[in-house]
Amino acid sequence: MDAGDREQASGGESGPLTIDDLPAFYSSDELEQLAGQISQSLEQEQSKEHHGVFPVPGFQEVSSSRRVAAEARSSTIPTPSSPIHKSAGKEEQAGNIQAAADSNSQKQYVPCKVCGDRASGFHYGVTSCEGCKGFFRRSIQKQIEYRCLRDGKCMVIRLSRNRCQYCRFKKCLAVGMSRDSVRYGRVPKRSKSQDDSSVTSTDCNMDQSALENKQLAIYDIILNISQAHHTNCLVTEDRIKNLRRKPSSLMQQISIPSTPVQFSDEELEAQKLSMWHCLAGFITPAINSVVEFAKRVTGFPELNQDDQLILIKCGFFEVWLTRMARMFNKTEGCLTFEDGSIIQREELGVVFSPDFVSCMFDLAQSLNQLNLNDTEIGLFCAIVLATPDRKGLENPKAVETIQDRLIEALKLQICRNHSTEENLFGTTIVKLPQLRTLGVQHNEILEWYRAQWNRVRLPPLFSEIYDISKHEEDM
Repeated sequence: MDAGDREQASGGESGPLTIDDLPAFYSSDELEQLAGQISQSLEQEQSKEHHGVFPVPGFQEVSSSRRVAAEARSSTIPTPSSPIHKSAGKEEQAGNIQAAADSNSQKQYVPCKVCGDRASGFHYGVTSCEGCKGFFRRSIQKQIEYRCLRDGKCMVIRLSRNRCQYCRFKKCLAVGMSRDSVRYGRVPKRSKSQDDSSVTSTDCNMDQSALENKQLAIYDIILNISQAHHTNCLVTEDRIKNLRRKPSSLMQQISIPSTPVQFSDEELEAQKLSMWHCLAGFITPAINSVVEFAKRVTGFPELNQDDQLILIKCGFFEVWLTRMARMFNKTEGCLTFEDGSIIQREELGVVFSPDFVSCMFDLAQSLNQLNLNDTEIGLFCAIVLATPDRKGLENPKAVETIQDRLIEALKLQICRNHSTEENLFGTTIVKLPQLRTLGVQHNEILEWYRAQWNRVRLPPLFSEIYDISKHEEDM
């Protein structure tokens, strides 16, 4: 149809316009798109009229004018039976289906909190993928010790999660995966508010990235102490299960005469020194493990050598007693050492004093009642080790900084693993002065033994840790 024909059609009574009556610069694709848009607009207007809208001043007038314009435009659109309208309806329907599918896929996709991959469920306390779930389980069950070549700052995402196992394991702990849930089964979901309650109030003012960096730094400490404790402690929960116990004694085998014998004071002292020497043999292996543990406490190697030595010497007995708390059996009145040797309470009372030994058993029982896991015990031992008011320290401020970080790490660890026990952290920290009191009493008892150093041949390492004079052959 040329221009003259179109002029005649517009001036006559020719009925509704057709596609040929629209301007020639519209392509067929553009016409189909235009028809779909107009149809969608009409459906939206009808839906508003059907469901009603909240009355807003001026809104009704605008809506009415739009309906009038839409109705005017609809007079130029072919009837629903025309091919253009059918094609537009199909496109619109396909678009709605695609949009619904995209919406459903977005709702179904939940990222893994560790690497960002698609999560398969709630594993070990957090939503995670199957890969991170299996990695965390293997790391705990096999007690694997990882190392990082980039100072623990590797990015953990789906594409790079296998490059650094140390940082991946640290990220697992940082987002809330629980060691206990691997050993003991499922743990209930913790609400977001419970997780947030473990963070101090000052964290609320920090932005998200700074908060995540701080939590990662804390979990780096937790991971470091946990690995150090599991590597350098022979009385962890898993090792105790496989321990073969055997009755033992601090007394040497002697022939008991048939008639009563009156021992002199010197002979009784000699027997006491002999029993102390035997006890030193049981304790000495733990000295090496505590020293190696101290070397891996975050911030400890940066201290000067003299301060490190003072902290280890002054804190050894308290750390040893904390570790050995599980091995004290108050009911049966005995202490089991790392090699399985069982020593009776009465014999320990001879070496020290009955009252002091009673205090040791009482404190050990109270520590056991806290039900701390190995990681929490390791953190507590590190806090005991980094006591800033030990006599003779050159830089107590640096030691205090280390202890503050360890206390924060222990608080976060306890809040996550014992969310239902609100006062557990405070109850645990209260044990510090009790341990300190026993440490002071133990040092006072050692004064008599130090004076008798020439009458007994002690292991050199035992003499070194307790500042006992050595024989020339041992120096």
